[in-house]
Amino acid sequence: MEFELIFGVLKGIVASTVFIIILLVGFALLVGLTKLRKSGGKTKIVRSLDEMVGGSAEFFPPTVPRGPAEQLNSPELLEADTKD
Repeated sequence: MEFELIFGVLKGIVASTVFIIILLVGFALLVGLTKLRKSGGKTKIVRSLDEMVGGSAEFFPPTVPRGPAEQLNSPELLEADTKD
């Protein structure tokens, strides 16, 4: 009698856990598949402002220097300093 009660409780917990996992995975797949629709061009789906106005991403060339800029030694400030 006690084993049937424990077995029934465990069976209910496992069944509800499996149901919730299937529900979450199904929802994630459903939401994920809706994102795979074609975008851009003449579709009604707009994912970003750039896509809406028709612009595309512009990347810097690999030769552009990276890192923090030395703002106090910029050519404009050095030129203004020599004029004084």
